[in-house]
Amino acid sequence: MSETFVVVGGGLAGAKTVEALREREFPGRVELICEEEAPPYERPPLSKDYLAGRAEVADFAVHPREWYVRNDVELRLGTRATGLHPGSHEIELADSTRLGYDKLVLATGSRPRRLPLPGTDSRGVHYLRRLGDADRLAAALRRVERLVIVGAGWIGLEVAAVARSYGVEVHVVEAARQPLLLSLGPRMGEFFADLHREHGVTLHLSSHVSEIMTPSGVTGVRLTDGSELPADAVLLAVGARPELGLAEGAGLDIDHGVLVDTGLTTSDPDILAVGDIAEVRHPSFGGLRVEHWANALKQPAVAAATMLGHSASYTELPYFFTDQYDLGMEYHGFVPAGVEERVVVRGSTDEQRFVACWLDSSERVLAAMNVNVFGVAESIRGLIHSGASVVPERLVDTAYSLDDIEALRKRPVGSA
Repeated sequence: MSETFVVVGGGLAGAKTVEALREREFPGRVELICEEEAPPYERPPLSKDYLAGRAEVADFAVHPREWYVRNDVELRLGTRATGLHPGSHEIELADSTRLGYDKLVLATGSRPRRLPLPGTDSRGVHYLRRLGDADRLAAALRRVERLVIVGAGWIGLEVAAVARSYGVEVHVVEAARQPLLLSLGPRMGEFFADLHREHGVTLHLSSHVSEIMTPSGVTGVRLTDGSELPADAVLLAVGARPELGLAEGAGLDIDHGVLVDTGLTTSDPDILAVGDIAEVRHPSFGGLRVEHWANALKQPAVAAATMLGHSASYTELPYFFTDQYDLGMEYHGFVPAGVEERVVVRGSTDEQRFVACWLDSSERVLAAMNVNVFGVAESIRGLIHSGASVVPERLVDTAYSLDDIEALRKRPVGSA
């Protein structure tokens, strides 16, 4: 009897999973359950080129609709999964339909975090996660004069850059003392703060919102110090929460995300998880869950191999990127919480062209960020994977190549 593999989640991770199954010539039935009405698309352009009007949906759709037909993938658009029943191997849909499966992949992604404040659901308050969110926000940016963004993470800063391109006055409210503090630390956070100030963004750091003022639509936000920021629109960009409801209801093992092994299998051998929700037992970092585009792109191939009975492991370094104004950045690696580290810079932050490296106490490179320096990704990954203790003075000296790990390596005391 032919097997049925079901994938729940209509984002990049879900689409890439069904693609990988067909590429590996799985002959059975494949169903992709998508809560949105649009076929799967990539999300990074929503806060970048699409929001700025420089891209169309077709430019970042994972596949055209015809691909699903040609590859015999049953694409269920506008369909929400409401329950998962591992005992009977069934997924339950909002209309009470139950679909049987032999193997199932959870690729349910994340949803925006909400703030427990007055006014957050009022007209003129925006979130950015889905295509419809981006359409509404883009329409707002074309007509408003003042935007307040709550949250100076990646989404908040990318939208700030796009809003400035529309000529909108932008204020960003951030609870931490620098933007991107948890992601990059204070030194690189300050670099991004300066970048946005140079482009006319007003930052309110170490600040908290007490209320969104909405007597009749948004008029501004009030901070906890009593000050008020007038606004015609507000974007709440305070992070995302993984969509764990199906996994929790099914009794799967969960910590910060759905716990999976290196093959992306959950505590149930017939259920896998990929993308934002997957907390992977990474060989270098232990339990690791990151909401990065690269995971959604690359984990599905491993999941498909595992489903088909092949040995596969997800060992990729975390990777993400951003585009803000004329700045392009890539980040490779991971700095675990609580690890003592320092940042050294190769190049010039003043010229906005450099590679920043995060070193641990043994002077091994944990992560690196290249800003307006391209073609070095492979070199950076090799340096991190080497586990070599480096000489920081050589690492920042452009006379030494990032490829020459032996030249950068710190020699043990007494070695030749």
